[in-house]
Amino acid sequence: MRAANALALCVGILLAVPTLAQQVQEVAPPREQVPAAVEAREQLNIVSTTEDSEVVDLLADFRARYPGIETVYSKINSNDIYNHIVDPSSSREASGDVIWSSAMDLQVKLVNDGYAQPYESKEIAHIPDWATWKDEAYAITAEPIVIVYNKNLVAESDVPQTRAELKNLLSQKPDTYRGKIASYDPERSGTGFLFITRDARITRATWDMVRAFGDAGIKLYSTTGTILDRISSGEHLIAYNMIGSYAIERAKEDASIGIVFPADYITLMSRIAFIPVAARHPESAKLFLDYLLSERGQKFLLARSVGPVRLDLGADGVIPADRADAVRPVHIGPELLTYLDQSKRASFLKEWRRALQDR
Repeated sequence: MRAANALALCVGILLAVPTLAQQVQEVAPPREQVPAAVEAREQLNIVSTTEDSEVVDLLADFRARYPGIETVYSKINSNDIYNHIVDPSSSREASGDVIWSSAMDLQVKLVNDGYAQPYESKEIAHIPDWATWKDEAYAITAEPIVIVYNKNLVAESDVPQTRAELKNLLSQKPDTYRGKIASYDPERSGTGFLFITRDARITRATWDMVRAFGDAGIKLYSTTGTILDRISSGEHLIAYNMIGSYAIERAKEDASIGIVFPADYITLMSRIAFIPVAARHPESAKLFLDYLLSERGQKFLLARSVGPVRLDLGADGVIPADRADAVRPVHIGPELLTYLDQSKRASFLKEWRRALQDR
């Protein structure tokens, strides 16, 4: 019954999200006066890891508010973004005025190494303390990391509500779930590495779960889309540590996708934005950063199931109310630099591989 109740909450939430989007879009955006510091027909270059489809309405709204700014959006891999900032000659891509990426650790490293310029957003009073660092890096989103399962093939009584329940399920029903568990590969996926190291920081019991994954013959992938496709097809039955926004969007159109917001704790990841020192159009960049953090901009993200970071929106529309106390955001700051140290990264991955192979 617990799983059914949680699922009912999620379904209600998902149905409410498009209504919110319609409410935002029905109110025509006022045309804003472009500050004198912004040149006429100035080009604003936004470089991001976020898929175009997730921000198409948001960008259209920003362009309607500031028709005097030519907004160019480029979707680029997080590693390529990092390399281009550090060495602009390494890429032909245009230099970004706003850098917006889900690779939290790489973003923090760029800020830490002096590649960002300070700007105190006009919206700073509306975001939590953990969501900003040095008035340079800003968390734009607060996205839950969830467990995904195939609703048609996983018995309701098997749906794990905690990590301990997931571990016990794999131990108690090895034949049912052998080869049927999936997750990100921390050796190939930066976000996957971030999530599993976060788990290990929170509890040493993570390693017991990893050993259970190894016994179950877990399958590891580098992309969310591939995992969700295979959950939907039934090739896999349960996926661990999935980015919630993608899963929620898929569940809107795919009735086989079930989502669990873990009761023990819910990691919140963020897509971090900053204005680089080398930005050619910093004033336009400030306008866009403020817009991303504004209530209107956040509601456009929420319409795509991307959790808002604003305090006055909280987790509304994404995380069920009975799971709100389980939320543990990843704080923006030096802690994210720990595993960018290659020796520490190598040591963690060695322990990961050993746990997976420990029969």
